[in-house]
Amino acid sequence: MRGNLEKIRDFSDFNEAASYILQILSKQAGMNSFYIAKQEGGVQKIVKVHNTKHHLIEEGEASPLPCMLSALSVEHGAQALIIEHIGEHELTRSLGVADGFEAGCFVGVPIFYEDGSSYGTVCGLDDGPCELPADLPFIFETLATLLTYVLELERAYGEIESLAAPMVPIVGRVAILPIIGEVRALRAQAIIDHAMHGCAEKGIEVLVIDVSGVSQINSQVGEYLLKLVKVLGLIGVQPVVTGIQPYMALKVPHFAEALKGTMIEANLETALKRLGFSFQKD
Repeated sequence: MRGNLEKIRDFSDFNEAASYILQILSKQAGMNSFYIAKQEGGVQKIVKVHNTKHHLIEEGEASPLPCMLSALSVEHGAQALIIEHIGEHELTRSLGVADGFEAGCFVGVPIFYEDGSSYGTVCGLDDGPCELPADLPFIFETLATLLTYVLELERAYGEIESLAAPMVPIVGRVAILPIIGEVRALRAQAIIDHAMHGCAEKGIEVLVIDVSGVSQINSQVGEYLLKLVKVLGLIGVQPVVTGIQPYMALKVPHFAEALKGTMIEANLETALKRLGFSFQKD
């Protein structure tokens, strides 16, 4: 199992990690279905499923029994909730929604954020009897901890991306968007979203996009930046681009053609002067 767990570090987001973890569980436990339920507004919603023999559960649904079992798992606490006979266990024997699952079994563990709030649960469910391995609680709890780790990485990365290109208002309805460092596709999209939201929120009319600090760019990311310029124009914001380096034009062959009609200046100072700002030397 160790080799499988090491692969979790290669995944870029929670969904990929969740899918692979459910596959791991399907090989470790003799159960039919494994799923992850997310808690939204006090309601459990099934967001990821791996069925082995037949389809007991479907993604996106809110089936009463799986969701109720997930809720019981959260109430049970951090340790795995093991129900070997759904029809006989004190927590489930009186559930009216358990019809057809009386002989079945369930295992569930909550997934928590580091601050203690609940994301949801990772669970296994079968409508027939199961022989559950003795170390199954440990496996579920370990994988739930790994999912917590991935969630926190994703949350932290999102916070970093939101600060990846801070918009700096300078005067009136003019702002500067300095883009620094390596720009990857995910960050480029975050920059677009951040810029659009910031312009709308602050009533920006002119946005100076300074790319002089960009260290690396590829054709895909270049397309994102061109998209930003185009979208700004569509919402009534005048884009001004500064600091374009020669290698950028080489990476994106139609860069110059795509920016035709857009104000382009060599650096931030000349752009601001052209916009009517004056600078006084000490």
